[in-house]
Amino acid sequence: RKRNFFEGWYIKLVSPDGDQRWAIIPGIFLGPDGADMAFVQVLDGQTGRSWFHEFPIAEFRASNTRFDVSLGGNHFSNTGLQLDLPQLAGQLAFNTPLDPWPVTLSSPGIMGWYGLVPFMECFHGIVSFGHGLSGKLEVEGNLVDFTDGRSYIEKDWGRAFPSGYVWMQSNHFAAHEDASLIASVAIIPWLTGAFRGFIVGLKYGGKLHRWTTYNKTRELSLEINDSQIIWHLDGPDGLLRILAQRSSGGLLHAPLRTAMYRRVEETMRAKITVQHISKTGEVLFEDDGRYASMEVFGDLERLLGL
Repeated sequence: RKRNFFEGWYIKLVSPDGDQRWAIIPGIFLGPDGADMAFVQVLDGQTGRSWFHEFPIAEFRASNTRFDVSLGGNHFSNTGLQLDLPQLAGQLAFNTPLDPWPVTLSSPGIMGWYGLVPFMECFHGIVSFGHGLSGKLEVEGNLVDFTDGRSYIEKDWGRAFPSGYVWMQSNHFAAHEDASLIASVAIIPWLTGAFRGFIVGLKYGGKLHRWTTYNKTRELSLEINDSQIIWHLDGPDGLLRILAQRSSGGLLHAPLRTAMYRRVEETMRAKITVQHISKTGEVLFEDDGRYASMEVFGDLERLLGL
């Protein structure tokens, strides 16, 4: 791609005790008028501080066959990462395999058949629901051990982020060490109009449960206010109830059609209470997701009205 395109990876790092929470976002933005940039964004999930490090386009490298991205002295791959940033420096290894959303011919990833529609504004992928960490990073001059910590990776690409959306994620559940939740709802441009599209994946016990627009899930309710998000869905895998407690965060840049827009607030201090109930009424999963990442952005009135 040469113009009107972005691609970025969201890499979340959490230390074993949860005191260190960081998001690193390498990416590239190709604007309509040559306003191109490569970058690595950094978010301190504890304090909400954020930084945007710009790099020459020539320093950006990405494989088209696997997760392998380089910018300057920073390298990200399916085995670990190397960081050379003012806030974070050093090397971490992924000591368990990446755990991606399954990709099949009939359902190519988290977006299902929507992922095959060429005019979609934004595409989304899950590189890993969760994997282990080993190694140490120099965090603002202090050496921090991330061994036995946990990571999460996703990616986005396309022309621009949605004009209104909610996104949340946690893979730190109190009673289910292997559990991971990713949930998003957004305004999706479609032909001459738009619709409210949603994707929710809850993985625990080695099984992925899905509530999505494309698998005939029904939204029973969605409420967004200043303090919380309440979302109930009914799909082939049963009933899902989400209660997410919002929290203040830091500002990140997000790709709009003409520029990287620094007005998207992301927190890594939210809490998500999740309940999964079977078709027969049995409570299959009930737990609180800690250190949750969350973004609530844009035209929420229109989002709720669709």
